[in-house]
Amino acid sequence: MKENDLPDIHNSRDILHQAARRLSQAGIDSPRREARLLLAHVLQTDLSGLLMHDHVESAQALRFESLVERRASHEPLSYLTGSAGFWSMTLEVSAATLVPRADTETLIEALLELRPDRDGVRRILDLGTGTGCLLLAALQEYRHAWGLGVDLSPDAARLATRNARCLGLSGRCDIICGDWAQAIMGRFDVVLSNPPYIPHGDLGGLMPDVRDYEPHRALDGGADGLVSYRLLMQCLPRLLSAQGIAIIELGIGQERSVPALAREAGMEVLSIRADLGGIGRALVLRPHGKVAKK
Repeated sequence: MKENDLPDIHNSRDILHQAARRLSQAGIDSPRREARLLLAHVLQTDLSGLLMHDHVESAQALRFESLVERRASHEPLSYLTGSAGFWSMTLEVSAATLVPRADTETLIEALLELRPDRDGVRRILDLGTGTGCLLLAALQEYRHAWGLGVDLSPDAARLATRNARCLGLSGRCDIICGDWAQAIMGRFDVVLSNPPYIPHGDLGGLMPDVRDYEPHRALDGGADGLVSYRLLMQCLPRLLSAQGIAIIELGIGQERSVPALAREAGMEVLSIRADLGGIGRALVLRPHGKVAKK
């Protein structure tokens, strides 16, 4: 149907019903909720605000239909809306970065447990910062800290910079484009990282939302999934202050292999914190022989 053939006004309930059916047929979880989120995005409102919109104009209906078709092709919802929630923040996202996930919040939970003194953390490093989600969440919790985020992708670094600015944190952090920690010489109280950890041979079996859309450079951990961990472990001893801790995200089944790499590099394993699904997710390390400051 051509745009000129469309009526000027559409019933919002009707187009939501059709969209939810289309998403359900495509195998999307929670199809009605996602349809509502997409329509709210088009109408520049929130879910509660949809109650005020009984009708939708043709141009909005066409845009909504286009977004529904893209979601039916499993393009991530956050890429379509341009934002995602993480911790207490709403962050801009794009195809240059992974979509922030609730599992990664486990790293911030582990940090708060080990460093309950909100004045005791002053320097934070986030390696592979992506959207900046880990760094910015930590800076919100530790109000006197300064942070540095590093990402290999210039587009990701620019996006993290925008997120810092939107959250009012740009004066307390720098975001740079670089290859892990090669150009960093200082020492930090906290080092955070969510590195690529999917074994290369497993990428093809990922959900299409991830496999077909999210950046493979942020997913591909090499043949065994451990390439980035080996690089990290080489860097951590010189990056951590005497009382510093590193908190690193783990993939499924890596609770033994990554701690072993850490010990080989002279790091001490403090703990592994599980996410809500019971998967060991946050590996906590410190320089060997140091006392963890509570």
